[in-house]
Formats: sequence, C-alpha cells, structure tokens
Amino acid sequence: MVAATDVNYALTPDQHGRELRRAVVAATVGTTIEWYDFLLYSTMAPLVFSKLFFPNEDPTTAVLNSFGIYFVGFVARPIGAFIFGHFGDRVGRKSTLIVTLLLMGISTFLVAFLPGYASIGLWGAALLTILRLLQGIGVGGEWGGSVLLSMEWARHNNERGFLTSWPQFGGPAGLFLANLAVLIFSQMSGDQFLAWGWRIPFALSIVLVGIGLWIRLRILETPVFRNLIAQEKIERAPILEVCRSQPGTILAGLLARTSEQGPFYIFTAFIFFYGIGTLHASRDLLLAGVLAAVCVSAITIPLSGHVSDLIGRKKMYIIGCVAMGIFGFIYYGLLNTGSSVLIFIAIVLSLIPHDMQYGPQGALIAESFTPRRRYSGASITYQLASITAGGPAPLIATALFAHYKSSTPIAIYILITAIISIIATTFLKEYSGKDVAAEYDA
Repeated sequence: MVAATDVNYALTPDQHGRELRRAVVAATVGTTIEWYDFLLYSTMAPLVFSKLFFPNEDPTTAVLNSFGIYFVGFVARPIGAFIFGHFGDRVGRKSTLIVTLLLMGISTFLVAFLPGYASIGLWGAALLTILRLLQGIGVGGEWGGSVLLSMEWARHNNERGFLTSWPQFGGPAGLFLANLAVLIFSQMSGDQFLAWGWRIPFALSIVLVGIGLWIRLRILETPVFRNLIAQEKIERAPILEVCRSQPGTILAGLLARTSEQGPFYIFTAFIFFYGIGTLHASRDLLLAGVLAAVCVSAITIPLSGHVSDLIGRKKMYIIGCVAMGIFGFIYYGLLNTGSSVLIFIAIVLSLIPHDMQYGPQGALIAESFTPRRRYSGASITYQLASITAGGPAPLIATALFAHYKSSTPIAIYILITAIISIIATTFLKEYSGKDVAAEYDA
C-alpha cells in the first residue's frame, strides 16, 4: 500500500509546483486547441456552410440544416465521454488526452478539403456530418481529462476552483481563436472567402495540434491516478460502475449545466444569424464583439473559480444562474435597439453570466465523483448536457424566432434554463478539504 504522502512522486515542493504549472498549461493549451476546432464550425455554420452545402434552400432553412449538422457534434460528445472516460480511468489521464487531441485535430483538418454542393451535391454535407461526428467524439473525451489534469495536482481544496478554471477558459479561448481566424480571412476581396478562404482556418488546425501534442507529451501523469495504480484500485468497468452507483449525481450535474451550456451557443452561434439577418449588423461587428467578450472571460472565468474557493462552488454557481436568467432580457433589449454600440456592448457582456458558472463548474462536477471513476463520471455528466442543452439551443432559438418573430421567447427560454440549473445545483455535493485528503485512499 502506498501512503498518501507518496502521492507527490517524492517531489520537493518546488518540483511539485513546477509540475502543477506544467499540467495547468498543458490542460489549458490543449483544451483551447480542441475548442478552436469544435467552435470554428459554430461560426462557419451560418456564415458559410448554409450557403456552401445547402445553396438551394431559403436562408432560414439552410441555417437550420447547417445547425442540424452542428448538433451532430453535440450528440457525439457523450459517445466520446463514454469511450475516453473508460480509458481515462483505466489507462490514465495523460495518454487519453493525447488521443483526443489527435482525433479532434485531424478531423478538423480534413474539413478544409471538403467539396461543396456544387461539386458532389449532398455528399458534401454527408462527409461534413461524419467529420463533425468525429470532432464531437474527440471533444467529448477531452474535457474530463483536462480538468482532472489540473485538479489532481492541487494540494488543497481551496485552490481547485481556480486551477480547474484555466482549462475551462480553454473554451472561450478556442472561441477567440476561431472567430479571430474567421475575421482575418473574411477580409478577402469579393467571393474569395466563400470560395476557398474559409478553408484556411480549418487547415491551420494541424499546426495547433502539433503544438498541443508537444506540450502534452512533456507532462507527468497526475499524482492521484499514479496513487490509484500503486494501490491497485483501478476500476475494471468505470463507466458501468459510475452509472450504477451515482445516477442521481450524473442527472443533477447535466441539468446544472443547462443555463451555462444553452445560452452560450445562443450568444456565440445564433447571434450571427440574428445579428446579420434581423439586426442587419455587419459580420465584422459581431465577430469583434465575440472576440472582446472572450477577452473579458480571461478575467471572469478564473475569478469565478477563485471566488468559488472562498465562498463555495454551489453558492458561486447559483449566483451565476440567477445572473443568466435576468441577463437574457437585458441582452435582447440592447440588441434590439439596433445601435452598433449597444449591440457590441450586449455581446461583450454576454459571457459574464456564463463565466460565473463556467469558472467553478470543472471542480463542482469533478469533485462529485470518486477518483477511480472520476474521468468517466465527470465526462458523462458534462457531455450529456451537450444533447439536452448545448446542441439544441441554436435550433430552438432559430425556431422560436421564426415562429414568433420576436426575441422575447428566446429570453424566456434562457430564463427557464436558469431555473432548471438552480434547482439541479442544490442536489450536488459540496466538497471539503477533508474529502481531498481522503480521496488518496479512494
């Protein structure tokens, strides 16, 4: 039996601190790259793919079709969670994360070479669907490992919220890079961007994957997982065991994500359809607004994670849910003025209530599961919300607006997501420092 003090690989405090920083950097950079790949589609869907793969449809139907393929990636994410959650708990966090990075990067790179409807008809959309499926599987296995890579190097419970907020920031950071790439290459003259310029951001993915792979190959496995190996406490079937032993935790966790996950894609994907088609705002204004919002997230996500270390994860999370429920009405009130300045302000502010939940979310969910089933439990919980909240959100928002010709029902939808999340969060466990010490004997 390996004692809890052996969990640090016999590293000195300085060495442990250095490995902790490497793990956080590896988790954050890798997550940023994977979310760049995944979220690049959400930006391209209304701007390019609706025209390239569904040119014969009316604009609203074409956008719905492209968002339909977009939804496939969300359906695939729980599949990735089941597959890679199993190996993350059986083989290790580090090796599993290397595979997810490669799968995500290669599938995104191949999107750059897809022919459109004019070349091969609907087969182009079919191939895009397959690659989107692979993207979803890759990102489905990424999140759990990235959060654990940071969290399981933490010495104390009162630093876990802050440490896990950095791989969480990888989502908005990936969104920033995706929108920046689109903004840069969309400046091409004439129809060059629609003809071939849109392919470059996807092709660049392979460069980012090379960087992420180099970083992840240099890190050590987490102390917690190494200790599980030493104590011979690796779960034989972690997916089955966590579903059998903690179904209520999985359900509460995925529902708690509703007001973070759904509105995020309304604010970052649906805004391009609504902003260009209804508000007649320029594409560059919307892209600039999203880029600025992500810059704000660089502060609000880690800040929210840190505050959760001080006041508790659940309290911080519920505050974020309340803010989200109110903000939906403020958001559309600002957008509907038609003022470029107010539209920009609305977009910049839109991720703050999201970040108030997203910052503490990694620790909140991961701490709900014992270490030997943590990759599986956290991944399943997180990724199932992609089906119930994230993927459907742009489709629901588009359908609501098409039917009611008003943004008010969308704001009410955001309020409903907040109510669901508040109720669900009350059922999640609040972790303590004693639990952190005990988990090395899990």
